[in-house]
Parts: sequence; C-alpha cells; structure tokens
Amino acid sequence: MGLLSWIIIGGIAGWLASIFTGNDKKMGLGGNILVGILGGLIGGFLINILGGKGVTGFNLWSLLVSFIGSVVLLAIINAFTKK
Repeated sequence: MGLLSWIIIGGIAGWLASIFTGNDKKMGLGGNILVGILGGLIGGFLINILGGKGVTGFNLWSLLVSFIGSVVLLAIINAFTKK
C-alpha cells in the first residue's frame, strides 16, 4: 500500500473514529490522518494477534482494521485526558 493510500484510509478511519468517540470537534484533518495511520498499525497488530490479516491494501477491510485501531487509540487518549 502506497503513502497516498495510507493517508486516504487513515484520514477516513481517523475521522470516523473521532466521530464515534466524540473527539470530532477537537481534531483537524492532520489529527484525523495521524490517528488513522497509527490506528491502522494498532488495528493490524490486534487483528494479527486474533489470527486474522491486518491492513491488506486499499479496501474496506483495511478501513475497518484502521477504524478499530483508531477507536482503541482514541479511547486510550480519552482515558488520560478527560477529567
């Protein structure tokens, strides 16, 4: 998967995860992309532990894996930053 694919999938996954976790108003485009890319790495790791395949290319499965990882990442961030 190329750099542009990572940015697109990461941006969409990060944006959807930020809406899901209630962080949408605090995050901009760059934050969504960063969370989505890191979420792809985290989601790929978690899915591999469970015996599945992580991010496989520019497809719906990779978006789902990135979304799951992004939600996990934002939940951890929210646990430390929310009062």
